[in-house]
Amino acid sequence: MNLRTQKNLAAKILKAGISRVKVENDPDVAEAITRNDVRNLIKAGLISTIQKKGQCTSLSKKRAAQKKKGRKTSKGSKKGTKNARKNSKTKWMVRIRSIRKMLKEMKEGNQIENADYRKLYKLASGGTFRSKKHVIMYAEDHDMLKGPKPRKKKSADSSGTKAKKTGKTRTAKTPKKKVAANKVKKDA
Repeated sequence: MNLRTQKNLAAKILKAGISRVKVENDPDVAEAITRNDVRNLIKAGLISTIQKKGQCTSLSKKRAAQKKKGRKTSKGSKKGTKNARKNSKTKWMVRIRSIRKMLKEMKEGNQIENADYRKLYKLASGGTFRSKKHVIMYAEDHDMLKGPKPRKKKSADSSGTKAKKTGKTRTAKTPKKKVAANKVKKDA
């Protein structure tokens, strides 16, 4: 039985590809000529569509969960250039803004003179400095700093060491073998 015409009609009615149309081998199907006949066969269940094969997302979800934890991010897993992953212009903007802000604070705090500020500002714009620490090192080496060097702001909790807070200090632990040997000597 050649059911090609029925398959073509059904594919157009169901809005699916010919390969997705499933036709039962039945004499009623062979007699169907018009679109209306095919519609009735679809309602009767003699003609149906095969479900599309989708893409399973379970593996990609697992991978995303692992990446969220920080796994699977080594060199072999990276696609794209260094600049594609984190734009070099953005990195530059973050760096230069922090350096300029620090220079401004140093000038306002009278730690450097205006002439030195201008010189350091121009050097920073030229890309001389890698970081804020590098600027401070340069200023110290060239005797530009007047007062104390700028420090990071600390929170109230982090002032003082653990020993000051608790009153305890670390003591060196003696190995277990030595302790056992000392016990044997005392007994003898």
